[in-house]
Amino acid sequence: MLKLLDHLEEWLIATLMAAATLVIFVAVVHRYAAGLAIPGLQDWLLRINLSWAQELCIYMFVWMAKFGAAYGVRTGIHVGVDVLVNRLNERIRAKVILFGLLAGALFTIVVGSLGANMVWRIAHSDQTTPDLEWPSWIPYLAVPLGSYLMCFRFLQVALSFWRTGELPHHDPGQVEGVDEAAADDLHPQPVPHGEAGR
Repeated sequence: MLKLLDHLEEWLIATLMAAATLVIFVAVVHRYAAGLAIPGLQDWLLRINLSWAQELCIYMFVWMAKFGAAYGVRTGIHVGVDVLVNRLNERIRAKVILFGLLAGALFTIVVGSLGANMVWRIAHSDQTTPDLEWPSWIPYLAVPLGSYLMCFRFLQVALSFWRTGELPHHDPGQVEGVDEAAADDLHPQPVPHGEAGR
């Protein structure tokens, strides 16, 4: 079940990123092409209304950021200032890290609950988005969903740290899906001098 959630999270972030990039690209090309004085083409392009593209991209980036933050907690890619924490002795360091993770979980569950309350109130109103004219609760739903997922990830990391004493660590040099044996084939180690002829 957790693997399914992990894949769903990654799929959602990648899809939103790709869709936002595509929409922005189409909108920019449309804007510049509509400015070209080509009879027929210019009239046709000016009839196409893409005023909603910017608003849609903003909403997609908000959703991507909320779910990306949860992904960051799970994979350990968030930037943290841990110079002081790493200087503590092992027992105190573990307690400080657990406190930080649980504080993160508490903060995100509070934000998620406030967001859920806001979405509930907006859903019972006639408020719509300016350009897309969607019900406003749809874009705002990113706040409770993303925050609750982030809270879950904080608790997941805290439980894993309590059991193993290790935090998720992101290695910027590692490419996911490439194992060490394949990486060694791509970048063979130099042969020490004198062993090449053996």
